[in-house]
Amino acid sequence: MLSERTRTGPQARPTIAPDPSSPARAYRRLLVALSAAWLVPATAYPLRLAWLLPPLILLATASLLRGGRSLLDRLLLALLLLAGATTVAGLLFSIWPWGLHPVPVSGTALTVLTLTAAATGRRPALPRPGRTDLPPVAATAAIVCWLAQPWLRADNLAGRLTLLALGEDNFRHVALVDAIGRLGGYVFLDPSAAREHVVSVLVRYPQGWHLSTALLDGHLRSATGTPSFDTYAWWCTATLGLLVLTLLWAAHRLAGPLHPLHQGVLTVVVGALVLGSQLPRLLIAGYPSEAMGLTLAVALAALVVRPLPGNREQLLLLGALLTGIGITYYLFLPPAGLLVLGWLLTHRRELARVRWALLAVGLPTTLLAPLPLLLGVLGASQTGALDAEAGPGLVAEAWRVMLWLGPIVLLALLVRARRTDPAWRRHLAATLLAVGFALAIALANNRNGTQPAYYFTKSVHLVTVLLIVGTAALVRLLPVPSGADRPHRVRSTAVATFAAALAMGTAAALCGLTGWQRSLLVVDKHSWTRTWVEQQVDQPSRVAQVCATAYRRHPPQPGVVTIVLDRGGYRGYVESICLSALQNTTAQTERGTYLPEFEEPGRTATILSEARGPIRLLISDPLAQRRLDRLLRESPQLRPRVTIVPMIVAY
Repeated sequence: MLSERTRTGPQARPTIAPDPSSPARAYRRLLVALSAAWLVPATAYPLRLAWLLPPLILLATASLLRGGRSLLDRLLLALLLLAGATTVAGLLFSIWPWGLHPVPVSGTALTVLTLTAAATGRRPALPRPGRTDLPPVAATAAIVCWLAQPWLRADNLAGRLTLLALGEDNFRHVALVDAIGRLGGYVFLDPSAAREHVVSVLVRYPQGWHLSTALLDGHLRSATGTPSFDTYAWWCTATLGLLVLTLLWAAHRLAGPLHPLHQGVLTVVVGALVLGSQLPRLLIAGYPSEAMGLTLAVALAALVVRPLPGNREQLLLLGALLTGIGITYYLFLPPAGLLVLGWLLTHRRELARVRWALLAVGLPTTLLAPLPLLLGVLGASQTGALDAEAGPGLVAEAWRVMLWLGPIVLLALLVRARRTDPAWRRHLAATLLAVGFALAIALANNRNGTQPAYYFTKSVHLVTVLLIVGTAALVRLLPVPSGADRPHRVRSTAVATFAAALAMGTAAALCGLTGWQRSLLVVDKHSWTRTWVEQQVDQPSRVAQVCATAYRRHPPQPGVVTIVLDRGGYRGYVESICLSALQNTTAQTERGTYLPEFEEPGRTATILSEARGPIRLLISDPLAQRRLDRLLRESPQLRPRVTIVPMIVAY
């Protein structure tokens, strides 16, 4: 007699017949998505909606990532990935026939995202907004709105030029962004064409930020028609805002899960240090490339300190960030490269399982990240700039950060490094690496017979941002509200609240935010933030008035070099580069503007001898007129090619 199990047999699993239409359906969906990837940009551009394409690409990228727990994590990682990837894609944009046109650029980006989704099988998904997203975003918005006040008050050209003239580098950056937009790509790939638009020193300058800005500006101009000069200031402000957001994000990422009270403390401390340090000077002096380089470096350090769970995404982001640093501001490439190398060595066993991804990311990163560095060192001899001078106050501020903020944060990191969480030890190592890099530059300056100078202060900016992120260790030392019963809970909450208020008040006071007193991190009587926000744009500077007047009254003339002469040589120099940036004549005026001396009358004499062809001299001061008349009497052979245009400037 057969048993019950023998008669019925084992439980059979139901089998599902394969659906022959599934591959065909997937193929049709892919074709529809690829068609939409080009149809959307092609429709948005003529409707003047191209400005919507970058946010769309950002959301699509974020929806395909899986690293990060919160919506802020996902969006910021996607933004940083796109920032680094754009610097690489710029090489393609520079050689294909469409340049930076919004339709082919956005169509290609959406096509890549569509194919990525098809290859990985990922469906678009985003986390829901959470409580932890609010403090970094709100603090960044508040800081950016505060720093944008001077631009909002500058309602005319002279007012905007007053702000831009605080850092003469602004005018060179404007010219480079405009040249990249006109040429449709990196100018170092076409030096002969570039020399018609920018001065020679900018041809091999790192151009990652400039290309990204020109690309975004092209999307915006397709809707508004505004020239790049009018939007340049807002791109600089947005870049500094991205740095602030990345600092807040990195500090919260390093700290890990925080009590809401401590999350607020960390937000205030980071914001106070940003406003009380040299970082706002990046906006004043015109250093947007450095601001972007610092942003990418902070993000890279944060991912090395707390890696993403997926090695493939981690590799992709590290490769994009490292390449972005190299193409945007390669001064930070050596310490960033060492951080990535350390992560690769410590994770070599896990990376052996994804060796093809490692090869696919590592090979282009190794080739492209040092490319601008090699072009600058070998093709333009930029190593000589390592000994460029800096103001004594700036060097003193750099040492203040190292000697005042450094020991406090490093001691807190040492205390936290004894915990089981390895992130604290990694951030401590990253900060010490940045400190060693800065000291190495100072030592190189001393060996060359100079004091620590310009690029020493730049390297200390990297130390500064890592120390600001490291303040998470200080916040972690504060007491946490706890207690099982009500009396103990009330007492611990009161103690924690008092400690939090004391920490926030101390940070605000030491950084000069309570009444805008002097910050301990700067040498000047006021902080850089106060210097910036209190600029009197309703009373434009003389440089701004002269430049605006010359721009309105004297348009450029083909084949004629236009130079502004003022009472002092340096003032006339800044007015000349301002006017040439507005008129897109930077390259044509180089020989008559970028001269080794500023003393008069020697500078005017050199201008007349160095400038080639017809010269138009805009005279904005009677003393400059008398100086020029005397020189022409001594050298009458110059008079036929010189046109003198007196200007009356109300100031």
